[in-house]
Amino acid sequence: MDFLFQILAAPAGPGGAAGMQSLIFLLLIIVVFYFFMIRPQVKKQKEATNFRNALKKGDKVVTTGGVYGKINDVKDRTVTLEIADNVTIKVDKTAVTAEPSEQAPAKK
Repeated sequence: MDFLFQILAAPAGPGGAAGMQSLIFLLLIIVVFYFFMIRPQVKKQKEATNFRNALKKGDKVVTTGGVYGKINDVKDRTVTLEIADNVTIKVDKTAVTAEPSEQAPAKK
């Protein structure tokens, strides 16, 4: 905060415009950080939340641990996945990342 005060209190003489230029540059950096870092992250988080809220029985998904399965039951915070015949596991909804069809195959 002290740095900002020093910029605003710069003397208004031959070098007085430097304080205003520094302030404009600082604001420009903040705007760039917002549009290139903060906004895309918030958008990605919102898409993940919408995906998890739209999960339903029968969907094929992948967990963060790389386990592929089909949803048998969806509850408030958990999902029951069938990963093989008569083998089910219960995972947290936040561990479900995507549908297998959405993941791109690895290039060699």
